[in-house]
Amino acid sequence: MVRFALTLVRHGETRYNKDKVLQGQGVDEPLSETGFRQAEAAGRFLSSVKFTRVFSSDLIRAKQTAATILGKSRHCGDLEIQLDTRLRERSYGTAEGKPLSDLRAMAKATGEQCPSYTPPGGETIEQVRARAKGFFEFLCQLVTEEEGREVGVPRSSCEGALEPPPSLVSTCVNPDTNCLDSTPGTNVLVVSHGAYMRIWILYFVKELECRLPGDLRKAQELSISPNTGISQFVVSLTRGETFSPEVRCVCINQQDHLTDLTPS
Repeated sequence: MVRFALTLVRHGETRYNKDKVLQGQGVDEPLSETGFRQAEAAGRFLSSVKFTRVFSSDLIRAKQTAATILGKSRHCGDLEIQLDTRLRERSYGTAEGKPLSDLRAMAKATGEQCPSYTPPGGETIEQVRARAKGFFEFLCQLVTEEEGREVGVPRSSCEGALEPPPSLVSTCVNPDTNCLDSTPGTNVLVVSHGAYMRIWILYFVKELECRLPGDLRKAQELSISPNTGISQFVVSLTRGETFSPEVRCVCINQQDHLTDLTPS
């Protein structure tokens, strides 16, 4: 059995986030002052976690967030940030650079709901899900090979998932007792984007039957993460000709590290 911890963090705020303008992939906007402060707060919250690998979308708002989080680390500030285009935000085609209200109007005009609507030239939810699934399978393969285990093609199953130790059943609200501090083995940090992360988490829940904390409301599962929202999972891989990733959710869209963040 190979087990690793996975922490997903949405990038910090940009001025386009604040103004409710779609960025997608075509608008490569840097973090605002508030966005850097949010990333610093996330970095302090995660400062005691010994990350062994860090991945980020290659868009600047994600790269800056990842670098800021590592800058607060007590153990892995010198880790290389590995950029991967599969972690980019969903492409919104012709709607990029326009107010979110325009996207809603476009969806309404076609009789579709906004989250599932695909603007001209944009990515469908299925295309984004395929990117997220491809990256996750790559990550599972990478971790397993680094552990020196023989692997096959992952298949969707989560029955009999390995129970995390007590330290992982935290509500993730105390930076001094972070819920992943005591996790053995590999700790992976991934910094990405709101719509992308929502689709990835839904892939975990719907296809891999990921178990959620008992007090988690459905609205949390389906919502877009706030800027620098943190979601944490434990992934278990079984040795054999094929392996079956078992995913256990620790928390989704946690934002308590932002509670004391005063307005700039």
